[in-house]
Amino acid sequence: MLILLPPSESKQTRTRGSALRPESLSAPALTPARDRVATALAQVSGRPDAARTLGVSPNLTAEIARNTRLRTAPTLPARELYSGVLYDALDLPSLDPGAARRASSRLRVVSALYGVVRMTDRLAPYRLSMGVNLPGVGPLAGFWREHLDPVLTGAAGRGLVVDCRSSTYAAAWTPAATSDVARRWVHVRVPGATHMAKHTRGLVARALCQDAADLRTPSALVGLLGGAFDVELHEPRRPGSPWVLDALPS
Repeated sequence: MLILLPPSESKQTRTRGSALRPESLSAPALTPARDRVATALAQVSGRPDAARTLGVSPNLTAEIARNTRLRTAPTLPARELYSGVLYDALDLPSLDPGAARRASSRLRVVSALYGVVRMTDRLAPYRLSMGVNLPGVGPLAGFWREHLDPVLTGAAGRGLVVDCRSSTYAAAWTPAATSDVARRWVHVRVPGATHMAKHTRGLVARALCQDAADLRTPSALVGLLGGAFDVELHEPRRPGSPWVLDALPS
């Protein structure tokens, strides 16, 4: 089973630690693409119009400045780097050893800078959204789409793909419409409670890591989550679109 998460806008930082080692990251086939984005991001972040180009507040000068030190800044594991509502609900530090191993295996974060990462990958803090049109690279969702397809299709294997991403990050990869993976792709939706969406998706991801079952079908997802969530599964609207699982905590 593959569980896809968005990154958080906020990132944790460290004042000491080892620098980024690109060759050590998972999905090494993405290394050239990661280097291209990192180089372009560093160049843009040193310009006077950086905030406007990156679509962030001009007050975020410290966060923008971090983008110029991606190769030298102290790194953190992704499980510590990303924070915020979804990751608070996921609460990785409190998982028991078995669930923590499954989290390392099943969870992937789709990132505008790194493409896709595991929770154990050590990353430099950055500020960059998938919705940015990055000079020298172009619209990031379109740039990453071709690079992520073989990586995530391979990672999906024969299991279920549970998609907890926002629409901005979902644009960076969807399974090919004719692929077997597309028939096992489920988007988690939180109806009528947008302010609860991130929290609920974090809880769903946590529940899927806590259970040892390696789900293969959308209907099995309903059976697993039905005790802790009010769930309703909707079939794809058309070939190549995902199943939709409406979920609310019980």
